[in-house]
Amino acid sequence: MSAGRIQIDVVDGSILEVEAEAIVNAANSRGIMGGGVAGVIKRAAGLEVDEEARRQAPIPVGSAVLTSGGRTRFKGIIHAPTMPEPGMRIEPGNVALATRAALALADTQSFTSIAIPGMGTGVGGVAHTEAAARMIKEIKAYSARTLRLVILVDVDSAMVQAWRECLAGS
Repeated sequence: MSAGRIQIDVVDGSILEVEAEAIVNAANSRGIMGGGVAGVIKRAAGLEVDEEARRQAPIPVGSAVLTSGGRTRFKGIIHAPTMPEPGMRIEPGNVALATRAALALADTQSFTSIAIPGMGTGVGGVAHTEAAARMIKEIKAYSARTLRLVILVDVDSAMVQAWRECLAGS
């Protein structure tokens, strides 16, 4: 299959309810699934997914690891750190690094679709517009082998609006 462009869909809602082969967890380098989206995923997937992620730590910002989907229907969960330690405020560049790492791992695992939440906008403190711009730039620049669809999904309507505005302006 030749390298191709990726379709981007934006969804206002829970990452657990989208139709995708895998979902992305905006993680920390220690693999600890604490609050925010990580906590929601951990509650749905089960403690074993948190344990799988921790066993693969440290996970440097700019890389990603794959765990099972646990009790979810997803084939896997991609853990892409935006921060070295839980609860840190981060630089916007980390959003780009984590997004790129998630795309690359999804592609190497031959996934055709993944769902990504807002990266770094919770405790990371990155502005929604900045995170949206960095994420969409990385997705558009990525030359995929198997990945064909990225669903940007969040329960935060400000994040969803930022993605929509960024896509409309590009």
